[in-house]
Amino acid sequence: MATSTADFVPLTGHCTCKTLTYKLLAPPLITHCCHCSWCQRETGSAFVLNAMIESSNFVQTSPFPDSHMLITTPSSSGKGQTIARCSTCFVAIYSHYAGSGAAMTFVRVGTLSDEDGSKQRVSPDVHIFTKSKMGWVDLSGEVERGVKVCEEYYDREEVWGKEALERRKVWLEKYEREKANESS
Repeated sequence: MATSTADFVPLTGHCTCKTLTYKLLAPPLITHCCHCSWCQRETGSAFVLNAMIESSNFVQTSPFPDSHMLITTPSSSGKGQTIARCSTCFVAIYSHYAGSGAAMTFVRVGTLSDEDGSKQRVSPDVHIFTKSKMGWVDLSGEVERGVKVCEEYYDREEVWGKEALERRKVWLEKYEREKANESS
């Protein structure tokens, strides 16, 4: 997603039954199209499309605590992930991976709104774990578009945009300060 924070128009989304709604206040840091076998199994599809964003830029616009389930599932890293699902339609809205805790939110792009065009504004920045992609998935168009395709994971410095790297740096500094304050 090439939009900068300066000219960004918030994205909205919801589950199928619209019980759970949310808004993204900034562009995703990166949008992964993950082809790993874990994501294939979790979604029942060929891949998952996750827009990674600082949790402070993910705003729940409906009462999530009373109307969603947090389910912890295993992951190939062995650290697991927590998936937030609607307790009515069971659609997965977002995940928190153990490595980033609740500080980063991985939003399921398929839950972005069609009504306001939010879904059309987000496309993959990188395809990861393509070593296990379905054989019929052809990524040649993505390569032509300039999207990085990786058999495994990737080097963040090579894939993320300058603004996303700066936002991550700011987030890490804030995280370290908060961690230091907790231990003192």
